[in-house]
Amino acid sequence: MSNPEPAVLQARYTWGGDEFLFVEVSESMSLEANFRVMSMASKLAAMELPGIVDVCPANASLLVRFDPDVLPPSTLEETVRTIEGDLAHHQEQPLETRIIEVPVWYDDPFTAEVATRFREGFHQEPGGTDIDYAAKVNNLKNAAEFIQRHHEQPWLVSMVGFVAGLPFLFQLVEREKQLQVPKYLSPRTDTPKLTVGHGGCFGCIYSVRGAGGYQMFGVAAAPIFDPAQRLEDFKDFMVFFRPGDIVKFKPVTEGEYNAIQAEIAAGTFRYLQVPVRFDLSKHSRIPKATTRNSWRSSMAFDIKNPGLATTVQDQGRTGHYNVGIPQSGSMDQYSAELGNALVGNTVKEAVLECTYMGPVLTTDADAVVAVTGRSK
Repeated sequence: MSNPEPAVLQARYTWGGDEFLFVEVSESMSLEANFRVMSMASKLAAMELPGIVDVCPANASLLVRFDPDVLPPSTLEETVRTIEGDLAHHQEQPLETRIIEVPVWYDDPFTAEVATRFREGFHQEPGGTDIDYAAKVNNLKNAAEFIQRHHEQPWLVSMVGFVAGLPFLFQLVEREKQLQVPKYLSPRTDTPKLTVGHGGCFGCIYSVRGAGGYQMFGVAAAPIFDPAQRLEDFKDFMVFFRPGDIVKFKPVTEGEYNAIQAEIAAGTFRYLQVPVRFDLSKHSRIPKATTRNSWRSSMAFDIKNPGLATTVQDQGRTGHYNVGIPQSGSMDQYSAELGNALVGNTVKEAVLECTYMGPVLTTDADAVVAVTGRSK
């Protein structure tokens, strides 16, 4: 998957029997093509046309299943072409998505055991490990450097599929820094559940145990597919990841992995996730920028100096000491509410509260700021 590579000017439309419309946005996969696919899929789904059974976005294409007895094929094609045309004549909108921290036990014993059973005739270098091989083909010093490169930058979920809940992941770095690793010479008949793998330029997390051909680097500590919907993160749907999600891997030790397993068994585990706005135009326009700069639109300020005592505070809350949450809240509630009112927020929004020796903040974006306080 290249970055950046322009999508073809016009998508190619083909039919699959009587019930499927296949739309190929680009012959080569790129962030631009992937964003165009996600935009087309979301706009088509939002229309809720009678007769549409399923809308399935992939890396650079879109598959629509429909009932031809309800929705004429010509009407569907005309609708999708109109959506495509509208997107071509308007600037891509930022993607409202989320960053998700995924804990991973790298170089774990589960994938290591499976790897030892599939070396001769399966792997390019039977005498080593998958991580050692990945480090070698990416011209890195050792496995430790590869693991660092793997987790230090975020990954975009470009599509979900192959098996239920499996995310395809594309690393959000400049093109020359993207990790690329060949798949196994022959696919394995066994891959541990939640294996963090990589093949070509794509990473993935195997949602279930089964066959696979990607190199294996570790195991994710928490489920990404929960048919029983037992955990809170799955209360709306059994599949956790969605196209457009941004994943940040976090290395964990064996002890931390086991602690997460205990939380899962107790039903209390929650993924750490934060809503963000991802602007593809800024990411493409500044290919040498860090991923942090690519997300500039989701961050109002850079903190140059935090000041003596600057904290994020809201109105606070009572009645939750039993679960370790103190009352908290702004020391100067009046000034906090006044600041929120001046910038158009509700009074309940969080603010930065500081002492006289306040922080030093910079911004290169339009922002509405209110500074409030009392003289004594």
